[in-house]
Amino acid sequence: MPIQPAPVFSGPFGPQTVEASPVQHIMQFTGSPTLAGAGVMLVTNHHILSTHLDALSHAVQDGQVYPGRPVNEAITMGGVVRGSTASFAAGIVTRGILLDLAADGPVPVDHAVTSQDLEAAEERYGVRLESGDALVVRFGWVKTRYRGNPMPGMSIDAVRWMHARGMSVYAGDLSDSHPSLEPGRPSAMHGVGLPRLGMPLIDAVDADELAAVCEELGRYSFMFVAAPPRIHGLTGVPVNPVAIF
Repeated sequence: MPIQPAPVFSGPFGPQTVEASPVQHIMQFTGSPTLAGAGVMLVTNHHILSTHLDALSHAVQDGQVYPGRPVNEAITMGGVVRGSTASFAAGIVTRGILLDLAADGPVPVDHAVTSQDLEAAEERYGVRLESGDALVVRFGWVKTRYRGNPMPGMSIDAVRWMHARGMSVYAGDLSDSHPSLEPGRPSAMHGVGLPRLGMPLIDAVDADELAAVCEELGRYSFMFVAAPPRIHGLTGVPVNPVAIF
């Protein structure tokens, strides 16, 4: 998703209304013939408007992070010492497939996506999620997600299906429903997939352009590349996934 940084300044020169942004920037130097400018960025890694890769330590279940480490041993005030973004320092390169659940319109707000929904999409597009594949899912909510309204999401049944298929990474415009469509159970992706199964998640993906290209080419598989910055000790990091045909 494109990000418009918000300037970090106040006083009489500060804007009166600035929409919340995952990136704030400070211009330290502005202008000379040889150096046009230099700046500093402050990034909120898990911002809802920023495409980001969750580290395995991001989600806690029963006081533990994957693979069963007590959270107080994994996460300290100095940074993450177990299950940080260092796990993805080499980047991700694999086959990706798109399952577009929104070809006929956005997924309904009260619908928890099941394994049957995903298999129906496989059949519709002539692809199959295989071991090691990256799965990109389009709910059709990229323009309206996280605006204070209820949203659909994956079910635990769908997560069980992804795990059985050996999926390597999930990327979608949505992942978990808000509020939960399965009351009394942990959230499917951030409560089971990430902390229980070590399932890498890329949140807040805009798959609209990808869906248009796949439809135009009649092809729903591609090379999937995600190369996050090599910043260690974090619970998440911005990333720009790329589909190569």
